[in-house]
Amino acid sequence: MTTKVTRRRFLTISAASMSCAAMPAQALENVTWIGRAMGAEASLTLAGVPSNAQARLTFRAVERDLARLERIFSLYDSGSQIVQLNSAGILKAPAPELLEVLNLCGVLNAASMGAFDPTLQPLWLAYAKAATQGRVLSQDERDAACAGVGWGNLQFDADQVRFDDPNGGLTLNGIAQGYVTDQIAKLLRRRGFRDILVDMGEIAVLGKLPSQVGIVTPGGDLVDRITLQNGAIATSAPMGTMLDPEIGLGHILDARDDKPRPKRKLVSVSARTAAVADGLSTAFCLMARNDIQSCLAQFPGAKLEVSI
Repeated sequence: MTTKVTRRRFLTISAASMSCAAMPAQALENVTWIGRAMGAEASLTLAGVPSNAQARLTFRAVERDLARLERIFSLYDSGSQIVQLNSAGILKAPAPELLEVLNLCGVLNAASMGAFDPTLQPLWLAYAKAATQGRVLSQDERDAACAGVGWGNLQFDADQVRFDDPNGGLTLNGIAQGYVTDQIAKLLRRRGFRDILVDMGEIAVLGKLPSQVGIVTPGGDLVDRITLQNGAIATSAPMGTMLDPEIGLGHILDARDDKPRPKRKLVSVSARTAAVADGLSTAFCLMARNDIQSCLAQFPGAKLEVSI
């Protein structure tokens, strides 16, 4: 049984402000790449690219880096590091990028009092399997799935990543798109670009000029519009992808509660990095407002933009 989540779009961008008045006269105004990353539509816009040839070289470098990152984080690439870990229960010589994300996951897990928990993959699969079979997950099945869930069940260092419980599983869908967004932005910075808009499912805007970002519901209704400059934004909507429409169960689950339905329909968070914004927006779907404010205080620069 294979169940695949397709990320829906909850953010829209107006990049009209990306043209740079200070760029050389011979430079192209804006150059845009459109493709896919981590199972979702993706794009980036660069201001002040010297030539079409330079743009092509840059975009090829972006595509190579995206392919490399997917081989680490994708749940749907049979050769990816995360699939190897979930299959064998152990992964030798993990990529530095995987360790960086796992370290951030640990910080988010502690700050959110367990709401952000990437080890809930066994529970997610159990609900998905039951839904595929047209039935409700039993309490016994849920208890069995939860036996392998818990951040303390995952151990990792530079030598290996492993689960203490053989039934453990990991999903980084609540943070990987944000992390990939940050990594592509860093690549572009290293190549000399300063005014950048990167949309890999979550959005980062770097440089002097702001961009307008619209926050929309899964149904396409505009909720709010914010100006983003030198920062990132991520939005999570549990019902954007349904695990079980019959019981109204979305794809963001709370392993701490026998009734794993989220507390919020849509959450949008801005932060200094897209990875932090992504992780927080996921966790906040499951958290009470007072707990959200306590969690936000631990991430300087992070802001709750929308919560409904």
